[in-house]
Amino acid sequence: MARHRRSLDWGFPRWRGYGSSREAATVRLCDRHGCEEPGDCPAPKSPNSPERWYFCQRHAAEYNQKWDYFEGLDKEEAAQRAQAEQTENAGYAESAHYGWATSGDGSRSADEMRALDVLGLDSHADFAAIKKAWREKAKEVHPDVRPGDAEAAKQFQTFSVAYEVLRQAEERREWRGS
Repeated sequence: MARHRRSLDWGFPRWRGYGSSREAATVRLCDRHGCEEPGDCPAPKSPNSPERWYFCQRHAAEYNQKWDYFEGLDKEEAAQRAQAEQTENAGYAESAHYGWATSGDGSRSADEMRALDVLGLDSHADFAAIKKAWREKAKEVHPDVRPGDAEAAKQFQTFSVAYEVLRQAEERREWRGS
């Protein structure tokens, strides 16, 4: 004779885990016609509208590909909106002082990453490699080496600014470390 097994759904505490319910989970599908992927990326149906489409990641990327934040604004309005955004985001820049705001692996800021790209270096380059790369590039386009060449002067200035950004960041790191 077969013995009847008691369900684990009785009493308190429940004898099975709370996350292991037997009910079917509701999954919202992508709003793109014919897509069967889960739609977990909300996107506005129109600007300033609370209604949302829900796309999978692939279709959300396609939807946002040509998104223009400043569409329909004249230059002055676009500049005002950009200024307002920059003002609202100033807290992130301020938090960089405390080492909270970082990008990538957390060791370099976005400005430092751009400066490293200008010098043709990887994100993990140490300061000795930065100094060496800056000297090599600066020697090629220095105004004394190429007098009267406006393009070389512009490149020299770009390399110098990139080096200065990285030098100041290194000084901040040393100051914080000591």
